[in-house]
Amino acid sequence: MRLILSRKGFDSSAGGCPSPRFPDGSVYALPIPDPRSRIRYREIRHQGLKVGDLVAELTGDPGRRRAGAHLDPDLIAEGYPRQPGWRPLLGQTGTAQSHLRNQGVDEGDLFLFFGLFRAAERSRQGWQFVKGSKPFHGLWGWLQIGEILKVDELGAEDLPWVRYHPHLHGAPDRNNTLYLASDCLSLAGRDSGLPGAGTFPAMTGDLRLTAPDAPSPTHWRLPAACFPGPDQTPLSYHHNRERWQRDGDHCRLRCAARGQEFVLDLDQYPDLMPWLQRLLLGS
Repeated sequence: MRLILSRKGFDSSAGGCPSPRFPDGSVYALPIPDPRSRIRYREIRHQGLKVGDLVAELTGDPGRRRAGAHLDPDLIAEGYPRQPGWRPLLGQTGTAQSHLRNQGVDEGDLFLFFGLFRAAERSRQGWQFVKGSKPFHGLWGWLQIGEILKVDELGAEDLPWVRYHPHLHGAPDRNNTLYLASDCLSLAGRDSGLPGAGTFPAMTGDLRLTAPDAPSPTHWRLPAACFPGPDQTPLSYHHNRERWQRDGDHCRLRCAARGQEFVLDLDQYPDLMPWLQRLLLGS
């Protein structure tokens, strides 16, 4: 089984600001802009909020309401109108997809999605970031791969429910790939009782990747079991062992500023499974 730490959502380069952490501790990873997408920010909903308003207010750009949104990964059934048969899914292409393929990512492997977040609050002017708050990286959702499909191999009648997705609206691209969620999340060969994809209810505990004393969001604090031993292959894009430091029950990592998909072979890191179970199952 492979674990993929997958960077998704707004940041300073894609969107122009962090995604919000709400006063109740929950977060929402804002879909990045996409002029080719048929989905508009104003059409997306999250927990009673109009995402178009949220994006417009946090960025200070009212025109964002009408802009195209790259709703991907798409994990929340209530977020957008669906056709029968819809399943949570992720699309990937380009260098990032090549990296996933070269790392041997396959059915049964697990994506943990992380993004850049900052505390936000609602004022008379709408949603705004809390003054003095700092952005940080945190985990916000998961998807266990149930099926992998090449977009260019889909027939005109295949999967009518998926036609809304942004990865169906580009030019032909043999690297363009869809990852469909499994029906149920399985860990260590056992059914967890959770769906194969979903989002975490609140940004608490180990879901926060950035260390509390970090000078920037890319300075992470991870479980000690993540530290690469001499016979273990480090997390992809992080093979330089100078990026890693031991820190008691944790380890420190200077996360790569570039790259979307960071892959770890869990067969080499069996001691990491309790951490995953705690994140996903609360035990």
